[in-house]
Amino acid sequence: MRCDYLIAGAGIVGLSIARELMKREPNARIVVIEKEADVAQHASGRNSGVLHAGFYYAADSLKARFTRDGNRAMKAYCKLRGIEVNECGKLVVAKDASELRGLEELKRRAERNGVELHWVDESEAARLDPNARTYQKALYSPTTASVDPVAVCRCLRDEIATGGVELLYNTGYKRREKGAIRTSGGVIECSYFINAAGLYADRIAHDFGFGTAYTIIPFKGIYLKYAPAAVDARMHIYPVPNLGNPFLGVHVTKTADGAVKIGPTAIPALWRENYKGLSRFRLGEFIRIACYETKLLWTNAFQFRRLALEEIKKYRKANLIGLALLLSRKLDPAQFGAFAKPGIRAQLLHKETLELVQDFVLEGDGESMHVLNAVSPAFTCSLPFAAYVVDCIEEKRSGKEARHGAI
Repeated sequence: MRCDYLIAGAGIVGLSIARELMKREPNARIVVIEKEADVAQHASGRNSGVLHAGFYYAADSLKARFTRDGNRAMKAYCKLRGIEVNECGKLVVAKDASELRGLEELKRRAERNGVELHWVDESEAARLDPNARTYQKALYSPTTASVDPVAVCRCLRDEIATGGVELLYNTGYKRREKGAIRTSGGVIECSYFINAAGLYADRIAHDFGFGTAYTIIPFKGIYLKYAPAAVDARMHIYPVPNLGNPFLGVHVTKTADGAVKIGPTAIPALWRENYKGLSRFRLGEFIRIACYETKLLWTNAFQFRRLALEEIKKYRKANLIGLALLLSRKLDPAQFGAFAKPGIRAQLLHKETLELVQDFVLEGDGESMHVLNAVSPAFTCSLPFAAYVVDCIEEKRSGKEARHGAI
């Protein structure tokens, strides 16, 4: 088989890039390979479905650049395609006086990023959501929303398939060959290769000489479901995050269909698809990841010891519920049920500095492009981010520098 563009990965990023290429080059032959039997089998289909507003991120980041516009674009796409959007909004609450400065920093970031975010006092927060608990004041984000991430990915799948994009399932990337890609289904020759492989994006990038400063360290995220209609929870309720790491903390989430769940955890995983038991266990991955996690424990980079201990405690429902009760007045511990299916965050780690990478990373040349660290809010950002990726591809192929800055 020969094609113009070959994309590895049928998650939200790979599908969005395929859609953008299809729109710009309707006569190009575009092929998407996916090692699973359908789209969105990993992070894209296992995330919370929250459409973020864009106030968490530093103003000079790709995340800040694309979250606000991505929120609008995804809502418009869903409404056009008949996909439900729960425009519930979000409160960011403080548990005590020590967290008020964190709220103030989020408000500053919102202003720099052009994102709507309002101060509310305790009584206003209670009117917005009687379930919310805060100290003195909170931040209200009216544009934060929820969608069904699987429904979105399936809609993108159907749209691009109708437009002529070929999706090859049960077809995994094996290795790079001269002018071609060896897959589990055979060799595919391509003029340009795009790596949107999520948990394995770093491994593929290394085959091309890109992303060599990084490795992916997986973190497992688990949500706990709440009984339907057991509480008057009207919107997302988030804690003040530690902006020194990329995790937002345990929060109360409203799903697209109005259900309530709490989470997620950010538990260090032992292999890349460490969802349950020994399923998908790979010894080589285990050894490599264990080596890096041992280094993190030894050096205590980004306070990894504390993070690991706190996160492992969340395997106990009582501990996870206890954190949610700091944000909530009315959640009843007896009404929590089963854990939802876990997701794995493909978090990029700088191998020398042992720092968690905060922003999206894009590396490539005139023959290939590699999307690394496509973690939250990648789902929210996906449509404008895909346009940016294709801009960068066009510039690399034409030999020009990217208009948007270094990639």
